[in-house]
Amino acid sequence: MEAIPLSWLFGTLVVLLLTSAFFSIAETSMMALNRYRLSHMAKQGKKSALMTQRLLATTDRLLGVILLGNNLVNSASAVLTAIIAERLLGKDEYVLAVATGAVTFLILVFSEITPKVIGSRFPERIALPASYVLTPLLKITYPVVWFVNLFVQLLLKVLRIQPPEEGQSQLSMEELRTLVLEGGQFIPKKHQNIMVNLFDLESMTVDDTMTPRALIEGVDINDRIEDIRNNLATAHHTRVIVYDGDLSNVIGLVHVRKVLNASRKEPLEKGTLREIMREPYFIPEGTPLLQQLTLFQENQRRMALVVDEYGEIQGLVTLQDILEEIVGEFTSQSPMNTGLYRRQDDGSVMVEGSCPLRVLNRKLGFNFPLEGPKTINGLLLEHLEDIPEPGSAVKIADYPIEILQVQDKMVKVVRLELPVPARN
Repeated sequence: MEAIPLSWLFGTLVVLLLTSAFFSIAETSMMALNRYRLSHMAKQGKKSALMTQRLLATTDRLLGVILLGNNLVNSASAVLTAIIAERLLGKDEYVLAVATGAVTFLILVFSEITPKVIGSRFPERIALPASYVLTPLLKITYPVVWFVNLFVQLLLKVLRIQPPEEGQSQLSMEELRTLVLEGGQFIPKKHQNIMVNLFDLESMTVDDTMTPRALIEGVDINDRIEDIRNNLATAHHTRVIVYDGDLSNVIGLVHVRKVLNASRKEPLEKGTLREIMREPYFIPEGTPLLQQLTLFQENQRRMALVVDEYGEIQGLVTLQDILEEIVGEFTSQSPMNTGLYRRQDDGSVMVEGSCPLRVLNRKLGFNFPLEGPKTINGLLLEHLEDIPEPGSAVKIADYPIEILQVQDKMVKVVRLELPVPARN
C-alpha cells in the first residue's frame, strides 16, 4: 500500500464516495417514484420504465443489491480513509478517531444526505436511467442477494410480518379524489370539477337531487280535456306525470312530443292520452345515484318516481338531475328552481320552505349540511325541534335565517342573507 501514490488513494476515495452516492440516490428515487405514472409509461412501451417496473416488482431483491453495494463501498471508503490519515498524520492514537470522523462526514454529506434529497425531488429523472445499471448488477450479484434475503425472510416470519397481498395497494375513492384535487395544475379546472363530482356521486342518493313532491308537474286525468291540453301545452318539461285524482295515484307518464303527434290528426282525447302514455317507473328512496344512473341505462328510462317504505311518492328524479350533479347545470335558469327563491333589492333572498338545500348550496353559494334534512323547512324543524313562529330568527351553519311565513305546520317562506364570497 505504501507504493501507491497518495493522489491515487484520494482519487479512489472520490470514486468510492460517488459510487455510494449513486446507490443512495437510486434507492431514494426508486422508492419515491410514482407507481401509477410508471405504470402508464410502461404501458406506452418505454424500455426504462419497463425495467424499473420489473425491479420494483421484487423490492426485496432491489433493496438487497442497492444496500449490498452501498455497504461494501462505504466499508472500503472507511478503510481507505484510515490509510490516507495514517500516511498524512502518522501512526498516532488519535489518527483512527480523525479518520472515523472524516469518513463519517464525507459519507453523510456527499454519499447519503445530498444524493437522497436530490433523489426524492427528481425521482423519475434518476430512477429510470438508474435501472440500466441496477438491472445487470442484480443479475451479477443475484446469488449473494438471494442468500442474504433468506435470512431477511426468516426474520420477517419470526416478526410475523406478511408481505402485502396483490391489490392491497389499490387506491380508494377518497384517495383518488385527493389525487385529483392535488393534481389541479395538470388537469383543466372543468375536468377536475367533473371528476370530483363523479367521486361525490358515490355517497349521494336520489333523495339528494330529486324534485320534491310538491313541485312535481303533472296532469289529472279527471280534469276537463281542455284543461289537460292547456297543461300539456304549457308544461316546462318534455315528460309529464299523469295521475288519477291525486298525485298518490300515478297512472302513467306521457311524452309531450307524442301528444303533439297524436294531435295532428284529431284533437287530443282522454282515451288517446291513455294509449300513448307509458307506465310509471318507481324506485325506493335512498337509492344511490350511481346505481340509479346504471338502472336508467339498463331500463332505458329517463324519469323515476321516488317512493318511501309505505309506497307514498316523495319526489321525482330524472337522468338530467343526475348528469347535472356531474357536469353542472345544462341551462342557466330552471323553471322549477326560479320559483323556489327570489332575490331582493336589499341583497337578501326569499326562499320557499320546500327549496332543497342542494339548490341553495349550488345556486346561491351557501354551505348548508346535506347529511340530514333535504329542504330548508326540514332543516329548521330539525334544528328547532318545534314549529317556529313567524318573525322568529335562527342561525344555522353560520347563516342567519328569518322565518317569515308558517302554514300547515310547515315553514313556507324564509329570508336569507347571501353569503359573502371568500377573498383569495
